Amino acid sequence: MSRPFPPPPFKIGDLVIDPPILQAPMAGFTNAAFRQMVRDYGGSGLIATEMVNARGFAWMDEHAEEHPDRLWGVAEEARPLAVQIWDNDPQTMAKVGRRLVEEYRVSVVDINFGCPVRQVTEKAHSGSYLLRTPQRMFEIISKLVEACSPTPVTAKIRLGCSPESINCNDVAKVVEEAGAAALTVHGRTAKDMFRGHADWDRISEIKGHLKNIPLIGNGDLDSAEKVVHAFKTYDVDGVMIARACLGRPWLFSQAAAALRGDPVPPDPTLAEQRDCMLRHYQLVVDRFGEEKGTVLMRKYACCYAQGKHGARYFRTNVARVNTAEEFHRVVEEYFPSFSNEEVKAMS
Repeated sequence: MSRPFPPPPFKIGDLVIDPPILQAPMAGFTNAAFRQMVRDYGGSGLIATEMVNARGFAWMDEHAEEHPDRLWGVAEEARPLAVQIWDNDPQTMAKVGRRLVEEYRVSVVDINFGCPVRQVTEKAHSGSYLLRTPQRMFEIISKLVEACSPTPVTAKIRLGCSPESINCNDVAKVVEEAGAAALTVHGRTAKDMFRGHADWDRISEIKGHLKNIPLIGNGDLDSAEKVVHAFKTYDVDGVMIARACLGRPWLFSQAAAALRGDPVPPDPTLAEQRDCMLRHYQLVVDRFGEEKGTVLMRKYACCYAQGKHGARYFRTNVARVNTAEEFHRVVEEYFPSFSNEEVKAMS
């Protein structure tokens, strides 16, 4: 199917998403420091937090505890900004959604119906587990929509719980009927986790089952070229980039340029990527202190090195750092200095 190109901005409620490229909420990664790195490069029409456990938030609120670390930066940072929450109780979700709207002034409240991790699904009966019970999803969404009005509520789902129980078309109708302002679909089932390839044909098919709300596709978008292909080929209003942007916060600006028809900016040089990582590190340390911040940064540092020549040696060494001095020394000694292409050219 040939689609109009370039894709126009779309709306989530009254919020204009321009460019129509969203940054996915990712547990353990999309904290305030990472979001700032994405903003520095630009190109994302909507940025999202990590997913927040609504029940844990409510407990902290009732006991006058500090709100979750995953809400670090939310009150002060630039808008638009989406906060994603999860739980299976409509009342708890509505209560937390209202607090996010009133106290944090968020732009969008997103509901996670897609997480496939066992701790969320089998233990908490939340995330993608709820795809088994569309009526429960309806109750959660409708309660949140009422509590958060006029702030829009959105939902993120997978194709189904397993390849044998794909029900995304029916779930999409429920999501819209409950009052959600947009639907994001990851093109795998919960059972698939992140294996195999996202099924964009299935995602595109869902559009015919929606009446008015926009459809956002998610899965395997790891280059500007793939973002362009998704818009030209599939019936989606927006796309969401997830794992591919970890260690590559400039990916959004590259994709946005491609959608405009402008030359796609090249990846930053390895020296520039290293400097980007060090700025990211400083933001994390400023919030959590040297010890905790250094430990937290290990996983991000591995992402920045991924796919580069010598990445394995860097990962092995950065996984052991505990202080700023150790972190900077490992970066200086082991962060890749040559791309794989440069190494091939030299051999």
